[in-house]
Amino acid sequence: MINIKPSNQINLFGLNKFFDELVNLEQNSNLPNKILLSGQKGLGKSTLAYHFINYSLSKNEEHSYDIDNYRIITENTTFKTIQNGSNPNLNVIDIQPEKKSIDINQIRELIAHLNKSSFNKKPRFVLIDNIEFLNTNSINALLKILEEPTLNVHFILIHNQKKILPTLLSRCINFRISLTNKESLEIANILLGGKLYEFINKDLINYYQSPGNIFNLTKFAMTNDYDFSKMNLKEFLKFIITNTSYKNNEIIKYLIFDFFETYFRDINLNFSSNIYHKYTYFLKRISDTKKFNLDEESLFHEFEKKILNG
Repeated sequence: MINIKPSNQINLFGLNKFFDELVNLEQNSNLPNKILLSGQKGLGKSTLAYHFINYSLSKNEEHSYDIDNYRIITENTTFKTIQNGSNPNLNVIDIQPEKKSIDINQIRELIAHLNKSSFNKKPRFVLIDNIEFLNTNSINALLKILEEPTLNVHFILIHNQKKILPTLLSRCINFRISLTNKESLEIANILLGGKLYEFINKDLINYYQSPGNIFNLTKFAMTNDYDFSKMNLKEFLKFIITNTSYKNNEIIKYLIFDFFETYFRDINLNFSSNIYHKYTYFLKRISDTKKFNLDEESLFHEFEKKILNG
């Protein structure tokens, strides 16, 4: 199975119109220096950012970005230096493994780097992924440099539709990224070599809106040698809760939360008072589990007992 790490993706799927909009702003010298790409996780927002950055930085290189086909030429210097982490015009910040937030020290290191003189006349980019994981201290430090940005520096912030401080949101030009369900399925199928429905039941796929989510569910099935192709939503939820293999996969853990809400819609679109009460109860349980980093296992088993077996 291919690696869908954003910095590795040489092709851009489904987000061409957003890329064109950024290019048009850049070509007319109107590119904002604080850009927010917001939308559901797994749409390809980070991939879009890497493509635009490659377009911008590889203009005068021998193998510049292929703007007609929305494709990064792997021979270009910008792509190679981004891959090995040595590009002087790009700083990338993301939540580190085993951490719960983006630490203030990461922002301090960024500030120190931006204060150094540039080695060339190309624009400089700061790409901050998963900004919902910025803690209070790191947000406050970031706000200071956003208020007084260094000349020719562009910030691209990736936001996955979770709550962020209004003070941060108000300082950026927000590009709302979205795909239709059809577009998501088409992109996911391309990423999976046209074999999407060999791995996942349509009953599950219909509830996903982002190609990344579909891909990660398929990858989870293949890695663990699970056959989800014949499981409907209820069967899948029972299996996944009983199996507990979600414990080692944060992405799948959060996808299960989404499936819970989907299941409520599936069993009764016109909620009875009893179903509505259970629905609101579990919504709060999910919210509290995420907010306070609570153990999700008790929540999952309660859902199985009261809803799936109720």
